[in-house]
Amino acid sequence: MQVNKPTLKKIEPDFGSSFILKHYKESVKDRFQFWHFHPELELAYVNNGGGKRHIGNHISYFKNSQLVLIGSNLPHMGFTDRLTINGSETIIQMKPDFLGTAFLEIPETQAIQKLFERAKMGIIFHPEIKKEVGPKINDLVNKSGLDRLLLFIRILQRLAETEDYSLLNVQDFAFEVNQQDNDRIDQIFKYITINFQHHIALDDISQEVNMTTPSFCRYLKKATGKTFTELVNEYRIVHASKLLAEKPTSITDICYESGFNNFSHFNKLFKKTTGKSPSNFRNEMKRLIT
Repeated sequence: MQVNKPTLKKIEPDFGSSFILKHYKESVKDRFQFWHFHPELELAYVNNGGGKRHIGNHISYFKNSQLVLIGSNLPHMGFTDRLTINGSETIIQMKPDFLGTAFLEIPETQAIQKLFERAKMGIIFHPEIKKEVGPKINDLVNKSGLDRLLLFIRILQRLAETEDYSLLNVQDFAFEVNQQDNDRIDQIFKYITINFQHHIALDDISQEVNMTTPSFCRYLKKATGKTFTELVNEYRIVHASKLLAEKPTSITDICYESGFNNFSHFNKLFKKTTGKSPSNFRNEMKRLIT
């Protein structure tokens, strides 16, 4: 099967619109499941869906819904593995100057300008603001022309005002966005995705990307802020989180299915990463679904 190459993704607004609005009511397999970036900001609202969230150097799992804002040229992958009954995913993409270069310079839009700056690190909005803004985002689909634009500006203003959010990447973090680095990072993540259930030797992954082991370690730490072991274990924990939320399998089986060969180490690392034990995490997910 041919795999999409990571690249600068060209995005064009629909005729008669200054931004892109896409609304999906069912999962589309392999949609944007590759490492890509674009100069447009991206506001993504998933309602009744679940999947792996991979933005910059942040990897996590979400269940039921999410609202995220991704800044210009911040590499990321698609979000939704599946949508539940009556689920939907709404994506809005726009350039920072989609209303003209002077728009963000007027006093009334200073908060939106700061929002766009924060978005360079990736923003996840917390439940309260998500409940308030999510339906308005979905309502954009029912509007057109000036009515749609005015509602979108009000949404941006509300997101700019709230403090109900977290940043997904650390201050001053940035991936290189030239083609060579994106190809290499994509190759590394694809290798992890295919092989995370087994031991991955540093020599093997270094050879895979045509680097010496010391050079690979330095490169990855600079590009992601993490060692290769940290990156693989993080991916394994996210996979375990997904299994805990979606499958009735025993926690011991999930431990080994996620690539860990020591149950005690898995428990310790899971709690360190998520702040909860695997059993508490599963129970909390059940309550959320209920």
